[in-house]
Amino acid sequence: MQKRQLGKNGPEVSAIGLGCMGMSFGYGPAKDKQEMIAVIRGAVERGVTFFDTAEVYGPFTNEELVGEALAPFRKDVIIATKFGFAPDPDEGGQWRKLDSRPEHIREVAEASLKRLNVDTIDLFYQHRVDPDVPIEEVAGTVSDLIAEGKVRYFGLSEAAAQTIRRAHAVCPVTAVQSEYSLWWRKPEEEVLPTLEELGIGFVPYSPLGKGYLTGSFNEKTTFSPSDFRSVLPRFTQEAMKANKDMVELVRKIAGQKQTTPARIALAWLLAQKPWIVPIPGTTKLSRLEENIGATDIVLDAGDLLEIDYAASKIRLTGARYPEKLEKLTGR
Repeated sequence: MQKRQLGKNGPEVSAIGLGCMGMSFGYGPAKDKQEMIAVIRGAVERGVTFFDTAEVYGPFTNEELVGEALAPFRKDVIIATKFGFAPDPDEGGQWRKLDSRPEHIREVAEASLKRLNVDTIDLFYQHRVDPDVPIEEVAGTVSDLIAEGKVRYFGLSEAAAQTIRRAHAVCPVTAVQSEYSLWWRKPEEEVLPTLEELGIGFVPYSPLGKGYLTGSFNEKTTFSPSDFRSVLPRFTQEAMKANKDMVELVRKIAGQKQTTPARIALAWLLAQKPWIVPIPGTTKLSRLEENIGATDIVLDAGDLLEIDYAASKIRLTGARYPEKLEKLTGR
């Protein structure tokens, strides 16, 4: 497995990490715990050293799963988790309320340390920017946790360029995590240039377009109510039908390279910058092996130009999130 450094002062990690959310949350019912432990440990055996979780995934159960699975490999892996949400009593206790007050950050850190069964949180992201708490206070709190040895590195998720700058001025930001793929390229406008200037790593989540870019779905696909794609505008039948040209583009390049669409989508990300580390999620070892095989795919300048030119002609339909969730991003 190839390695990459997360930012100029961050840790060295596998070029492709593993997003663990879907094992417990978001994509239908939680999967069997022992089977998911086997997948996570199988990832380590195949060279993956970067694992992503959060307290809100489950909630709580995903951190516990990741902590148990990685306990035998603690010194060999980097575990990222997140703070910034809390149960909202106005929504039946659902985890949709933002809370990045310093005291809450500390509470989450202590709880995550226990659930992960670690002495130090490797990478601690603010899950979403809280408009009620100045980012300088957030960064200062994480800086204190770093000084206390409870956290190693500070990260932000779905933050705007100016917020990243303000946070970085208080506590060095090691990595920013945001959605990024061939069908969501907004980070290219302001975030990626900012990260390059400041020497911050970038961790794309949903690098396969929540599965869409693999070619596994079409307008006849339906999702269960427990699968959050069932409420995403880009996963309506109309949108999936309208957006099939993007899948066909990825499939065409995959045919030329004699590989799979998933590997092309990931290889495209890896080719953008040497400090980009995508974290595709999966619950199957076969898909994991397919994903990490993307590191063997070489897309040269000509390939990238062909993809960019063809993609520029495709007008995608549907927002990536419902309006309420989209408002939580880009702050």
